[in-house]
Amino acid sequence: MEQEICRNLRISGRVQGVGYRWSLCSEAQRLGLSGWVRNRRDGTVEALVRGPAEAVDALLVWAQRGPSMARVDRVVCQEGNAGELGTRPGFEQIATR
Repeated sequence: MEQEICRNLRISGRVQGVGYRWSLCSEAQRLGLSGWVRNRRDGTVEALVRGPAEAVDALLVWAQRGPSMARVDRVVCQEGNAGELGTRPGFEQIATR
């Protein structure tokens, strides 16, 4: 079994109000990842993603283009803290922060 990794993504560009969170959530679920995605008050979208490295990398590639209405300018990917997820199953949208 492939070891799981955890990554924190911060996506900037035209990524709010264009279905970005819903689409990222859907793609993460399709890939079998766990975590969350939310809007941030600074206009970016943030996600915490956990799963097999290959699936996390696939989501990162997707995040750089996003859904058709989005314009992604930048994706910053850093080591994530899996402890923030606890035992939360699945992938969900959470409240803006």
